[in-house]
Amino acid sequence: MNGTIDFTQGKVSRVILAFFFPMLATGMLQQFYTFADTAIVGRGLGDNALAAVGNMGSLCFLIIGFSMGLANGFSVLVAQSYGEKNFAALRRTITAMIRLAVIITSTLTVLSITFLHPILTLMQTDESIIGDSLTYGYILFGGLSATIFYNMSAGVLRSLGDSKTPLKAIVISSVLNIAMDSFFIFVLHTGVWGAAAATLISQVISGMVCLRKLRKIDFLKKQGDEPKPDGGLYARLMKNGVPMALMNSITAVGCMAVQYYVNGLGVAFTSAYSACSKYINMFMQPACTAGLSMSAYTGQNYGARRFDRISEGLKVCLTIAVISYALLGSVMIFFPEQLASLLLTGEEQIAYAAEFLPICGGMLFAVDMLFVFRNAVQGMGFPLIPMISGITEMVLRIGTISLFIGQLGFRATAYAEICAWVGALLINAIAYRVIFARENGKNISHGKHGFALQ
Repeated sequence: MNGTIDFTQGKVSRVILAFFFPMLATGMLQQFYTFADTAIVGRGLGDNALAAVGNMGSLCFLIIGFSMGLANGFSVLVAQSYGEKNFAALRRTITAMIRLAVIITSTLTVLSITFLHPILTLMQTDESIIGDSLTYGYILFGGLSATIFYNMSAGVLRSLGDSKTPLKAIVISSVLNIAMDSFFIFVLHTGVWGAAAATLISQVISGMVCLRKLRKIDFLKKQGDEPKPDGGLYARLMKNGVPMALMNSITAVGCMAVQYYVNGLGVAFTSAYSACSKYINMFMQPACTAGLSMSAYTGQNYGARRFDRISEGLKVCLTIAVISYALLGSVMIFFPEQLASLLLTGEEQIAYAAEFLPICGGMLFAVDMLFVFRNAVQGMGFPLIPMISGITEMVLRIGTISLFIGQLGFRATAYAEICAWVGALLINAIAYRVIFARENGKNISHGKHGFALQ
């Protein structure tokens, strides 16, 4: 149906994997062009420029992650309406999403640009890199509408089971981004603003590709004189979206606190931490994709009250997460110096990164499984649990880094990540089992599709 996937029908593993692999390719391409962007900046402009861009990572996650959380939270209602086959409600939901997105985008743009410099100062950003950090940040945050435009469009498509269109969008934008990165930095010698501009332009293109597909889906077209979204719908969207947005932003605050301590160690550590962060984000991508698959899959089946399929879907996605850990965690453990040297040029920076990577690689399974359980809880419409787990991540990150950086130095950053992952995983895994048992019990009592926990 219009290139979408109905997760409430068919063999569970088949429909999930049909959705997962295009999504994985999309995520890996996004990470690849982020990786390429980092490599081009590092090789073309030097480690200080890389430190400036990397220094913006946690702050970008604070702002952009907030918008991504909103998009993911809003999209749960889209998936549930699609699972119910209530297309009129689905169309009203998307209309309300667009209106809310305009207001939120305007607000976030003004706030992020206004407070960028004070926040960078609070993060102990070194004077040698603060200028480049500001340049990079002003361009990205000034074009925040492009980022939110893509996230919202791709989120709706994923909720409808379409993972191929976002892949097409990212293929086009990745090629364009890398080409513009290279041209701006190596030919025009623009500095870091060229890298930011290339990212922004590529996001506009990817959003346009997704929008073009949405306009072609038959059941999204308005049918006659339909009622407009009411206040209750806006409230439900915000109830589902805001906790997910806050979860991302709260997690980002913890990352910013870690960045604060890393910056206090010196620019060499900032560069090493930037490279390590890129690898963690890249190597957790398969499990992150399994989590996004679980969210869309769970949302549709929760709408259809198919708890038996939700349980089977969890097993499939956890299997993907375990395989991902076995393969990619091993690379971080056994080849840390080789990985570090791909992004860094200084021997000192490479040594620091090679110390960090094996520690996180050994415990990567915790964050891999976290993605699956957290998205399952979210897909059932319980966003407060992931938000609480985000608060837990923040507390554990800040607590660990502040207590141990004096004794362990740069290694404390790796242990801070591990503590945050494990704490959040325990909360979401327990919450999933409790919520599933309760909701499935209600379902059985109403004589619908049920599944008894073993």
